[in-house]
Amino acid sequence: MAKLLLKFQRYFRRKPIRFFTLIALYLTAGSLVFLHASFTGEVRVAENVPRANEGPGNGMEAQSLVTLQLGREFKETPESLTVARRYGSWFKSPSKDTAARSKIGDYGGTWSRALKGRNVREKEEDRAKYIGCYVDNTHRRALRGVSFFDYKKMTLFRCQDNCAERGYLFAGLEFGAECYCGHKIQAANVSDSECNMECKGEKSNICGGVNRLSIYRLELAQESARRYGSAIFRGCFRRPDNISLALPVSRVMRNMSVDRCVDFCTGKEYPLAALAATTCHCGFPTTLFTLHEREDEQLCSQKCSGEEFESCGTSKYFIVYQTQVQDNRCMDRRFLTARAKQFVALASFPGAGNTWARHLIELATGFYTGSYYFDGSLYNKGFKGERDHWRSGRTICIKTHESGQKEIEAFDAAILLIRNPYKALMAEFNRKYGGHIGFAAHAHWKGKEWPEFVKNYAPWWATHTLDWLKYGKSVLVVHFEDLKQDLFIQLKRMVSLLGIAVLEDRLLCVEGQKDGNFKRSGLRKLEYDPYTLEMRKLINGYIKTVDTALKLRNLTGVPEDYYPR
Repeated sequence: MAKLLLKFQRYFRRKPIRFFTLIALYLTAGSLVFLHASFTGEVRVAENVPRANEGPGNGMEAQSLVTLQLGREFKETPESLTVARRYGSWFKSPSKDTAARSKIGDYGGTWSRALKGRNVREKEEDRAKYIGCYVDNTHRRALRGVSFFDYKKMTLFRCQDNCAERGYLFAGLEFGAECYCGHKIQAANVSDSECNMECKGEKSNICGGVNRLSIYRLELAQESARRYGSAIFRGCFRRPDNISLALPVSRVMRNMSVDRCVDFCTGKEYPLAALAATTCHCGFPTTLFTLHEREDEQLCSQKCSGEEFESCGTSKYFIVYQTQVQDNRCMDRRFLTARAKQFVALASFPGAGNTWARHLIELATGFYTGSYYFDGSLYNKGFKGERDHWRSGRTICIKTHESGQKEIEAFDAAILLIRNPYKALMAEFNRKYGGHIGFAAHAHWKGKEWPEFVKNYAPWWATHTLDWLKYGKSVLVVHFEDLKQDLFIQLKRMVSLLGIAVLEDRLLCVEGQKDGNFKRSGLRKLEYDPYTLEMRKLINGYIKTVDTALKLRNLTGVPEDYYPR
């Protein structure tokens, strides 16, 4: 074999023109094969991906497998799991006729954008039926449930899936990037041509327009998926003094159940459903009914007339649930109209809940927060102040993780957010290796990354707090754990430092909307303790140092749960 190769080498060395001719012929043949494959127009699906009318992805269109992408809020899954996730039990299976039209390239180049969107919507009808294009404005929303934004990766499916999971009947898209959910459409219908903006994450589909919503009715496979499943139990509370003002809408129900009362209040667009024996009351959390003083649940244990295994309260003690209706009293946000007179830092160690605190401050004040950095993912989720320079003066406060003297002294005041280092280090490690709401892989925890991370970041947790206490001006210390446990009081302290007069009703509204888009799910937890004895000894020393520094300034020391049990 070696002799044969040697002969070929000598042959081409004597006649190089023949060698180059052979290479040219080889490349030409490859190009012809490539061009032929490009013009066949076939859609090739991997063998492990279910085809139309096969397996759990019954009726899935080939185009959907290619174009629909899960957004930032969703964990990436294998294709076989993604099929079941995207086309779960809440969607009816697409018809055979729909599957037959699943070729990419159905749209002619001369079709208008509106017609193209309509064609796609017809294909989507069995999963979510297109209702039409509707007027929308910031003062009176057409859909008044929850909402979320993604200015990079919004798709029809993401919006529909988010609304369906929360039990809503309608999903609407606007400006190509905004998603709104609701149980009732409260706006006028307009021509489909006015919904003409492509989805940011899916150029082939239409996602509303300027102050225009493309609205879909979610075709739920089971009615029970809509009914009460995601309502939040708030507790047992004493009947408010002025019931007609505190809970303005009510109805007597002979066969009372949690389902019926929650559905009734949801239909009336109220975030609270209060069960009082055979009467269902609806309303908002206000100073007349704050939900701050919970009673013993035994006082509300009277069984429902329509469901013997549920409690429906009494005429004096109400069982209260929070419906999926969004309380819009605290959802408006804007930039400051006049330049800020002082620069206030929202300072924290990474992983201490800074993004969550920003969400709360924006809802409480109605003004955007800024950042010392720029994070595109945060901007895409609705933190509009992220793009402003931190000294622009248009934001109410500025996020920062800086801890140097020069950087700290650049601010006129600060809210210093401190979190248990054991929790903060794990949260930042998850963010670093899994994104804002993701998780680090098992290999990262068991590998060299975690010990190295603790070694470098644990000292920073302590020096960050010590530096802000030493160099900061007008520093308000807020412990993350206190903010979670008593949000109303702690948020009121934070807003006072910012110099904003806020009505208590607005703070009560924030309590009901406290979870933002960057809440990491608590369902996935490590099955073991990642901290070694050496790590604990190191971190406990830093906790004692910070505790002493706080007490020397006549401040409350660290919470007891900072020390591991």
